[in-house]
Amino acid sequence: MSKTSHAFFDMHTHGFVRVATATPRTRTADVGYNRDGIIEQARKAHAQHVDLLLYPELCLSSYAMDDLHMQGAVLDAVEAEIETIRKASADLTPALVIGAPLRRNGRIYNCAVVLSHGEVLGAVPKSYLPNYREFYEKRWFARGQNCRNLWIPVNGEEVPFGVDLLFSAQNLPGFTFGIEICEDFWSPLQPGTEAALAGATILLNLSASNITIGKSDERHLLSRASSSRNVCAYAYSASGFGESTTDLSWDGQGMIYELGDLLIESVRFELDPELCVTDIDTRRILNERMRMQTFNDAAEDAGRPEDSYRVIGFEHSYDAADIGLQRPIRRFPFVPNRIEKLDEDCYEAFNIQVDALMRRMQATGAKSLVIGISGGLDSTHALIVAAKACDTLGLPRSVIRAYTMPGFATSDETKANAWKLMKAFEVTAEEIDIKPAARQMLSDMDHPFANGEPVHDVTFENVQAGLRTDYLFRLAGHHDGFVIGTGDLSELALGWCTYGVGDQMSHYAVNAGVPKTLIQYLIRWATRTDQFSPACDDALEEVLGTEISPELVPAAEDGSIQSTESIIGPYELNDFFLHHVLRYGQKPSHVAFLAWHAWRDAKSGSWPHEFPENGKNAYDLATIRGWLEKFCKRFFEFSQFKRSALPNGPKVSAGGALSPRGDWRAPSDAVADVWLEELRKNVPD
Repeated sequence: MSKTSHAFFDMHTHGFVRVATATPRTRTADVGYNRDGIIEQARKAHAQHVDLLLYPELCLSSYAMDDLHMQGAVLDAVEAEIETIRKASADLTPALVIGAPLRRNGRIYNCAVVLSHGEVLGAVPKSYLPNYREFYEKRWFARGQNCRNLWIPVNGEEVPFGVDLLFSAQNLPGFTFGIEICEDFWSPLQPGTEAALAGATILLNLSASNITIGKSDERHLLSRASSSRNVCAYAYSASGFGESTTDLSWDGQGMIYELGDLLIESVRFELDPELCVTDIDTRRILNERMRMQTFNDAAEDAGRPEDSYRVIGFEHSYDAADIGLQRPIRRFPFVPNRIEKLDEDCYEAFNIQVDALMRRMQATGAKSLVIGISGGLDSTHALIVAAKACDTLGLPRSVIRAYTMPGFATSDETKANAWKLMKAFEVTAEEIDIKPAARQMLSDMDHPFANGEPVHDVTFENVQAGLRTDYLFRLAGHHDGFVIGTGDLSELALGWCTYGVGDQMSHYAVNAGVPKTLIQYLIRWATRTDQFSPACDDALEEVLGTEISPELVPAAEDGSIQSTESIIGPYELNDFFLHHVLRYGQKPSHVAFLAWHAWRDAKSGSWPHEFPENGKNAYDLATIRGWLEKFCKRFFEFSQFKRSALPNGPKVSAGGALSPRGDWRAPSDAVADVWLEELRKNVPD
């Protein structure tokens, strides 16, 4: 089966809708000129496979023309040109949402007119008319707030009219949009909220909105808040160059948000027409609504608005081929990505752990913190959290009792890293060689290794891991302290931790809410923002450059060591899978589709500033599918029994945590068949 013929490669199959805002060429009160600008942008959007195209407020007549809104010649021309646009839309993919003044029963309404494939689907009037400072809309227009269950004549045809309209593509589940106009989203009672509660996944705002200093920030604030609070996508399009500048100026700002995330923004103050195109994930929106009971309770408290809305259904014609995906996809979704707030976000993530550990220290009255130091990422991060907790509480770092416990496969590099760390951080440091105790235990079990055979099975590995934890627990009792867990969120997701008396267990799992990719990032942040001394920074950089390995099996004859990622998969992929499965409950095929677009070449996806150094890796679909299959098996079937017995530990990322008392509650004896079958059925080999 060819790539282009498989449904997997069609973004619509995965619930994506391509939405665009348009800033068309405009001339004041020149309806014919404005019509041409609208059609021109519609054709360009068609060429880019856009499904839904949003224009500015009153773009057909132009907005800033004052009393000319009440001229019969202008209003006649508007209606005539709607017919021209309707005919032009017959062969175009996008549903068009244009701004136009329409007459009904001796009143003029500021409307959004929806057209699709040669049909006028309906018209939504503006609810709130500004009549303060520079605005005088009540001089010309009637408010539409109470217009429901009505019809309006457009070129002799009666079309649905009112604020009670939703528009839904019958052949694309999730593609349902509602409309509000400019001032409506400045209102305390935002009409779009009711539309979202009634089922709209996408809200559109046709706006004129003249520009003043700081107003762009205000639009961003309102658009972001609307998309977040209403659990939807929010598209905003403002009037641009060509509107009258008699007393005002216009910047043509367009933007699209989804669940509080800015997906795309136009270039402001452009002289030329502009399209701002991105793909909306309606499945993500609907899944979030299922999880957020507050949204559904609000819909119930509002009297179930879906019962009071008219849903205008239409068949949406689109190109089902592989048209790519125009959407920023974070390769590292657990990692802070706001460049302008990078330090602030990292500070917050790190100090969530520090604060939690300090509270546990106070609550237990412990006289020491016991931690095993391997020279790897997780124990290193737990150490710097503990060090910062001691510094903040005014305690000497000698309170931290750190132990390196070399086993049969401990390399000189990691052992050196461990000692360099402990010395640099000036903690109480000791070394306990676990090999004699491990040999004794293996001998007591009559394990082949005790008889000189090179058998390095799970028992061999877990004897070492279990002994380390056993020593730490006894040492904690001996020194009146508690054991700080080092295992991270990624390992808990994959079951890559030893159950019981092993690295799954501790007195406080300070890293349990932090995935591997975030740990890497936060350690880099600590070194680059001088959180600790230069000697500490040097030691941390050494750890960052070390291969991730449990070091439980001796090196092979060729010198190669046990590699974690060669067994369970790249952590950067596993963390990507985990985020979309845990946070949004996405199906494996949907996760694979996103991962393929994020990772299929070195230029795909997006990653934060200066992180990670290996962040330009690429994975083909077969590789992604293979590791995702293993992830599903491990996550849904093999690992829950370990998570069900997880010690206390703080949630850090909004992406979720796996505590059985928090974000994730699941049976320990479930099977992964449903997820594996969905993956195998819908993702090509």
